[in-house]
Amino acid sequence: MRTTLALDNELMREVKARAARTGITVTALVSRALRELVAHEEAPRATYHLKMPTVTGALRHGVDLADRDRLHDLMDGRA
Repeated sequence: MRTTLALDNELMREVKARAARTGITVTALVSRALRELVAHEEAPRATYHLKMPTVTGALRHGVDLADRDRLHDLMDGRA
C-alpha cells in the first residue's frame, strides 16, 4: 500500500542514514519499526481502585477541627 507521511526533516535524515547503514530500504526500516511498535504496545491497564478503610470514633476532648494550629500542636504532642 502506498501512503504519504509528513515527517520531521531531521527524523527523515536519521531514518535514511540508518537505512543506509543497515543496508535496507527506508520503506523496510519504517515498516519494521511500526511492526515492532504495534507488537509491543501495552494493553490498557485496568483501573486501580484504592480501598479506603472506614473507621468509627470520636474527636478527642478539646479538639477543634477549625483551629489548624491547635490541631497541629495536638498531633505533634505539644499540647
